[in-house]
Amino acid sequence: MRFRVVSARNEIPDLNPNEKAIHMAFRASNVDFLNLMQRCPRLRVLQTPPSYKKTMSSAIQVFLEMQGIELLEGDVWGHRKDLDEYYTVDDATVEEIRALADSGANLDEVASQIQAKSRLAPDLVKYIARTKASA
Repeated sequence: MRFRVVSARNEIPDLNPNEKAIHMAFRASNVDFLNLMQRCPRLRVLQTPPSYKKTMSSAIQVFLEMQGIELLEGDVWGHRKDLDEYYTVDDATVEEIRALADSGANLDEVASQIQAKSRLAPDLVKYIARTKASA
C-alpha cells in the first residue's frame, strides 16, 4: 500500500488524479481539502497527523465521509520526502495484517500486535485489516 506524501499546499495541483491514498504532512485548510478532492476524484484514504486532525473542522470531516473518503490519524515515521514522494507499507506487513484479521483477531488486537513490530499508526492498521479482510 502506498501513500502519496503531500507536504505543502502548492503540491496539490501537481498530484496525479489517480491517487487513492494521501498523507497530508502540513496543516491543511478546508480549501486545501476541497482542492485535493477535486484534483484526486478517486481518493479513498486521507491520513493526517494526530495534531492536525484535532484542529480539523467537523464540517470537512463530515464532507470527507460523505464523499466516501476515510480519514485516518497517523504519521509516516522515518519517511524522507526528498528521497521518495511515496510512503509504502511493505507487502509483508500487509500480509501479516491480513493473516491476523483472517485468524479472527479483532481490529484492536491486530493494531496493537502490528504496532509493536512496526511504527504504523493504529488507524492505518485497522483500515488495512478492514479492507483487505473483506476483499
